[in-house]
Amino acid sequence: MTTGHPPRSSFDTALDDDADRLAKSLRTQWREEEKQRKIRDPIALPVRWQAASDEVMDHWANICRCPAGVAPRPPVLAGQLDEIVRVHHRIPSRRLVVLGRAGSGKTTLALRFVLDLLAARSSPADPVPVIFSLASWNPTTTTLHRWLTGQLERNHPRLAGKRDRPGAARTASDASTRAEELIDNDRILPVLDGFDEIPALLRRPALTALNDTDMPLLLTSRRTAYTTAVKGARALTSAAAVELIDLALTDLDHCLPRGTRKTAAASTAWDPVLSHLRKHPQHPASIRLATVLRTPLMVMLARTIYSDAPDRDPWVLLTDEFSSTDDLEDHLLDHFIPTVYRDRPRAHRTRVPHLLGHLARHLDQLDTRDLAWWQLGSTLPRWLRTCLIGLVAGLAFGLVDTLVLWFSFWYAGHGLVTGLVKGLLNGLSFGFTSGLGFGLVYGLRYGHGAREPSRARVRLRGGTKEMRKEFVFRLAIGLVGGFGFGFTAWLVDTLVLGLTGPDGYGLMTLLAHGSGVGLRAGLPYGLAVGLTFALTAVLEPPSTSKPPSAPTTCCTPTARPPSSIC
Repeated sequence: MTTGHPPRSSFDTALDDDADRLAKSLRTQWREEEKQRKIRDPIALPVRWQAASDEVMDHWANICRCPAGVAPRPPVLAGQLDEIVRVHHRIPSRRLVVLGRAGSGKTTLALRFVLDLLAARSSPADPVPVIFSLASWNPTTTTLHRWLTGQLERNHPRLAGKRDRPGAARTASDASTRAEELIDNDRILPVLDGFDEIPALLRRPALTALNDTDMPLLLTSRRTAYTTAVKGARALTSAAAVELIDLALTDLDHCLPRGTRKTAAASTAWDPVLSHLRKHPQHPASIRLATVLRTPLMVMLARTIYSDAPDRDPWVLLTDEFSSTDDLEDHLLDHFIPTVYRDRPRAHRTRVPHLLGHLARHLDQLDTRDLAWWQLGSTLPRWLRTCLIGLVAGLAFGLVDTLVLWFSFWYAGHGLVTGLVKGLLNGLSFGFTSGLGFGLVYGLRYGHGAREPSRARVRLRGGTKEMRKEFVFRLAIGLVGGFGFGFTAWLVDTLVLGLTGPDGYGLMTLLAHGSGVGLRAGLPYGLAVGLTFALTAVLEPPSTSKPPSAPTTCCTPTARPPSSIC
């Protein structure tokens, strides 16, 4: 009699399915990203690293998970781009910090790590590497577990769906999201990119929060920012660290000519430049250019600008036009966007720098590098956004009202011109009231800042107690607001039509008549608005956030008091 593996539960099978779908989606996304960045065009830029100094690493005994009395055997950490997964697997804790200066290839390495690890997945139970931009994390307000879950739910909406825990009551408040279950069951390997992009005052709390976890991860940072945080707290627990090294002249000989058009049978536009760097290494121009081309970022810029365009010669980089390395770097940065868009129409090329500048200022105002589409509207001043919302709402309601009333008056026998005049007057008053109402509501309720859009999830029956309370609250608000809007709109409409008409009614008569019309119209308006507003409470999913004191599975249960969090 043979014994096989125990049958997998439906819960495990569902986890496998979610992990596989996520892996497939990420593989497609990052392959396209690699193609857009031309990382392998035609060959990958050389990215190499060496072991970092001991001051930015934890004890080797912790990194190697050595029991008491057993001496650690540090693994070899040095490597190059296509070895990043093997180096990560050599580390028993599976926790690695990648340090490097700006443009040294940290993000490129993180991207290659994700793609190689996705390609190496042999089982649905293998963790899925996911890149998280740390710039949006505030460790003083959001736990690491909650933030990781929120990022997964935001970027992969399918994972925001609820899933009941095995053996738990099937209630909406207790059920976890698919993203939570993937994290809680070790199906996610976080690739935390840009520790240095966290505001300086939050880096120490962020490092402390990361130290409260033992999950496998890969973290990238500029060396200065990470070293400063380590001095204020301690190195990332159980994590080894490597540091990216600068490119050498032999690396330039290897990658620049192969990605450049030929100017003769066996030469390219870069050959004279590289020959000058080898023969005259102490020349001021050679020193400037060699210094600039030490990082993959600058090599990529130079290759993009000078490798394909026949009217551009990289020899200009060795002229006296540039007096410092800063001037040379600014030159490459300034010409990158025009080069990328050189084949687009002139009008489009002119607009691109202004649009990108607008986005850059927007991110600078928000003090983040994480671009979210729903925050783009907040780049405008609050008063301008309020006016635009009111104008658009007023034009939409006024135009529809004008057309409907024009047709109604014409059909009732008032004539084409007379019907148009009455329709325009009615549309003007109705549009003004609508625009004013919508503008005020937006400015007072939603104009303070950008709000993340909520996800809709239809419930045919049931619902939580909180949802029912919110339904009643929104119904009451909608009834009052809708009634006030309907009453005011029809009162103003009656006054406008009465005062501009030939009948000559007095103001008090018009007010009395308009109030009666407003009361009759306000009731259906209030009912319609109230039910619509209350329906949003039914469609919105309940909050999945947990109390700050709730323990999560990304914490080591025996290393801290039970109340500690990630």
